[in-house]
Amino acid sequence: MLTKELVALIEKKRLELIKAANTNGLTSSVAIRCSQELDQLLNEYNRNDKKKIPTTTY
Repeated sequence: MLTKELVALIEKKRLELIKAANTNGLTSSVAIRCSQELDQLLNEYNRNDKKKIPTTTY
């Protein structure tokens, strides 16, 4: 997945989480599900980002 697409999905899921938490509470099943989905997207973003960082040994 392209970085731009992933960032857009992360932002969309973040807003969805905020709405779910405001509507149903932070510990509601809806908010927890959104939070877990957001975590998965952020983990994917971090995995992709690590691939771009060149490693240098001295």
